[in-house]
Amino acid sequence: MPNTIWVDLLDPDEEALFQTDPNELTRRVMHLPPQSWVIIDEVQKSPKLLNLVHKLIEEKKIYFALSGSSARKLKRGAANLLAGRAFVYQLFPFSSLELKQDFQLQEVLEWGSLPKVVEFKNQVDKKLFLHAYATTYLKEEIQAEQIVRNLPAFRKFLEVAAQMNGQPLNYSKIARDINLDHSVVRNYYEILEDTLVGFHLPSYDESLRKQQRKASKFYFIDCGIKRALDKMLEVPLRPKTYEYGRAFEHFLILEFFKLCQYRKHDEELYYLQTKDGVEIDLIIKRPGKRTLFIEIKSTDHLTQKDFTSLEKITTHTKNIDAFVLSLDPHRKTAGNVQAFHWQEFLQLFQNDHL
Repeated sequence: MPNTIWVDLLDPDEEALFQTDPNELTRRVMHLPPQSWVIIDEVQKSPKLLNLVHKLIEEKKIYFALSGSSARKLKRGAANLLAGRAFVYQLFPFSSLELKQDFQLQEVLEWGSLPKVVEFKNQVDKKLFLHAYATTYLKEEIQAEQIVRNLPAFRKFLEVAAQMNGQPLNYSKIARDINLDHSVVRNYYEILEDTLVGFHLPSYDESLRKQQRKASKFYFIDCGIKRALDKMLEVPLRPKTYEYGRAFEHFLILEFFKLCQYRKHDEELYYLQTKDGVEIDLIIKRPGKRTLFIEIKSTDHLTQKDFTSLEKITTHTKNIDAFVLSLDPHRKTAGNVQAFHWQEFLQLFQNDHL
């Protein structure tokens, strides 16, 4: 594009220059006409630039696109976060809707959908990249920014967090397993969320006070990252196994999480686990619409027992629609519960046809 300047702070020379002399940005853009674009990649490496960005937006009417892999350093450094002057977007690994005809479920369950992983055509390269990704994350995001002092403990925490993926969190138990205080473990999970490596799925309750007392689940943002941290890349996922079912549930929750984040419809995601053992994998609360209760099954043939949990819930809960999503290609109904193939349902949800 004409009248566009790109600043890449991944370049060590550029990073050093802008950290020592932030006004270099002003000198580079002063000749630009209004409505020109300036793109700064990995802006968290030089937080002081944000004050200048703010000033240039106001005085020069220049457009800025700022990207980065972590908001944590900006927050800790009390950086100018451009409130009211910037739109915030998050980019995630590819979804099935983005990959379209290039999507292969087995590949995504085993290797995830980071852009570079999708680009590789053989499993050896995918495995090497994911191993390197996990190592780079430890080195660059954690060690280089000095977020944690005890790197071996954090490395052990990552393994345990990967094993606990999608399970209700017990901070005290995890802390005992890795010989740390439970407050440190909480902080470690905050680090993962702030560096966009994962997200919390809260427990559902109409009462906000009760929600805050119940354990959330934590999901890594990519199936491949989870398997790399769990050291399971060498183990193939086989249909009709417990691990395959967990991976499929993880994948489908990620699909809805990404879509809801991109849509910006103020949808909220939860899970539900009742005292009598009924568990609902995903709840989508939609402003002005009925709440969706979703059970996820990796089977390609649903039977009556697959509807049981949702049938129990629908007899006592109002203003909800209940669905079972699976690999079964046939639409089915049991009581107030409808079943769809997951891809058909995701398309309906994307197009607001639910």
